[in-house]
Amino acid sequence: MQDLIEKILVGLGEDPNREGLQGTPRRMEQALRFLTSGYGQKPEEVLNNALFEVQYDEMVVVSNIDFYSMCEHHVLPFFGKCHVGYLPDKKVIGISKIARLVEMYSRRLQVQERLTTQIAKTIEDTIKPLGVGVIIEAQHMCMMMRGVQKQNSRATTSSMRGTFRKSVQTRMEFLDLVFKNGQRNG
Repeated sequence: MQDLIEKILVGLGEDPNREGLQGTPRRMEQALRFLTSGYGQKPEEVLNNALFEVQYDEMVVVSNIDFYSMCEHHVLPFFGKCHVGYLPDKKVIGISKIARLVEMYSRRLQVQERLTTQIAKTIEDTIKPLGVGVIIEAQHMCMMMRGVQKQNSRATTSSMRGTFRKSVQTRMEFLDLVFKNGQRNG
């Protein structure tokens, strides 16, 4: 990979041997491998042994989970907050594992829409809750640094499943817990 990065630098008109760029191919490879480390993980490994049977049937919400990802179209960062909620049906997931699940999927080349549904589907498939909702709010450097250059734009995506899709009351409770009467939590 370092040879390819060196060729990219030359293609940009740079000298990979100049002082400031010496070692850049190695550092860039390390950075890319870290930023895409989610490919080396599987949901069942991330969630390992953190599924618990409990008698709890109220909503569980983990909000304001910071994430950083890379847009698969331009390989530029997008970042923001992820909010996850679910209504358990006999099983719950350890709260920190929800954040790890967000991290795993965000550490891949992504589009925000897929990221949102992957998180929701994994929770749905793993613990079979009555419903699950995921909302992601993100800023995309491909919109901010290039193209339309809109600095204050945010993209919001959601995936509502089960009772979160079918019941307006459940969906509104989730939205209210995340956004506190129209005010962002974070």
